[in-house]
Amino acid sequence: MHSIPIDKTPSFSKLSLDEQLLSAVNKMGFEQPTPVQLQAIPLALDHKDLLVSAETGSGKTAAFLLPTLQHLLSLPSGKSGTRALVLTPTRELAQQIFKHCQQLTEFTGLKTGLITGGDDFRLQQNMLRRNTDIVIATPGRVLELMDQEIPDFSNLEVLILDEADRMLDMGFSEDVLSIANSCNTRRQTLLFSATLTHFGVIKMADKVLTNHKVVALNTLYDGHRNIEQQIVLADDNDHKLKLLTWLLQHETYNKALVFTNSRIQADTLRGPLRGQKLRVGVLHGEMDQKDRNRMMELFRDGEVKIILATDLAARGLDIKGINLVINFDVPRNGINYIHRIGRTGRVDELGLTIALVKHTEWNLMSGIERFLKQKFKQRRIKELEGKYKGPKKLKASGKATGGKSKIEPKKAAAEKVKIRHRDKKNVGKRRIPTVKSDVAVN
Repeated sequence: MHSIPIDKTPSFSKLSLDEQLLSAVNKMGFEQPTPVQLQAIPLALDHKDLLVSAETGSGKTAAFLLPTLQHLLSLPSGKSGTRALVLTPTRELAQQIFKHCQQLTEFTGLKTGLITGGDDFRLQQNMLRRNTDIVIATPGRVLELMDQEIPDFSNLEVLILDEADRMLDMGFSEDVLSIANSCNTRRQTLLFSATLTHFGVIKMADKVLTNHKVVALNTLYDGHRNIEQQIVLADDNDHKLKLLTWLLQHETYNKALVFTNSRIQADTLRGPLRGQKLRVGVLHGEMDQKDRNRMMELFRDGEVKIILATDLAARGLDIKGINLVINFDVPRNGINYIHRIGRTGRVDELGLTIALVKHTEWNLMSGIERFLKQKFKQRRIKELEGKYKGPKKLKASGKATGGKSKIEPKKAAAEKVKIRHRDKKNVGKRRIPTVKSDVAVN
């Protein structure tokens, strides 16, 4: 595997793309390719298998769609079946890519299809029978259709795995490999991931890629240059709610995302925030698909300004104008933290992320800092400053605690005094025995 140097191409017109695609790119307002597009598109146009690492919001969707569409336009196929397949972990992300693809194919005759759970099964079957050129799908629904022997991937020319690390985290590894194994073995495969340090990504790359090139724009430990990351200490969840309300009322933002670790917590926060006249919505996996779609439309259109979300939205939400992300609950690991804050600070935009941390979450937050090799800025809100001030360093152990429990230093063990027979007669009488100590006094 070899890293590819950055090619300083000034515009999309230098990337050997069809005029129909360039017209779509211009209509969408794209002026210059992003770094991931500059590096990945030329290699993909050479029909190379790629392993690409790029952070969310870097323009990676166009980085795999443009060369794929160029291939489909330049090499018309008379064979039946889907020509290109994009697999992605969530319905929301699949819908985002589908809309992006529709915009790019506006001036072409290429047909685009969407396959996700929660939508009409028969309509999806009929769409596949019509030999749709490029299909964007989630793995679960594709496998259900494969059980009905509907998808024909024997002539597939391009397979794209987007957010591969997230698909692995969601348990889709075997599903993805099963789908890949059913595809044309002579296909081109493009694997995109937010990081190359995920232990499963390299393993999957070895199974699905052939003589591939690597485009590594970032690693797990790269800081988010456009994002200011803060920590605010809290006493408990009631204190967190007050802090959250204050931040949503006083920070300047177009749209805000508030992340919780459970749908119950998200639902619980909605009432009090609405009671403060805040335009709040909820997004989690237990919602009906139509309700999820509706909520995203309201958020995109600005009817809802704040979304309370679980990690479902950490990857599937690609909406402009999100410049505030608040972690009401500290995420369970560094990977989830990266994907949560990746909703803001996209491309050239600036973003602010704030984690509300109580004493039981301090070690978890510190672990995320160590994992990412970063130090977050601690912020105090004077109007709502609580009792918890962070961990206290103990001189005896040199370690920090969450600030609630106290560790008593170990007392020196006193040497047992041997009681002789003649001393028993003095029981009850005042006597000060001489005790040897193991503690040296400096």
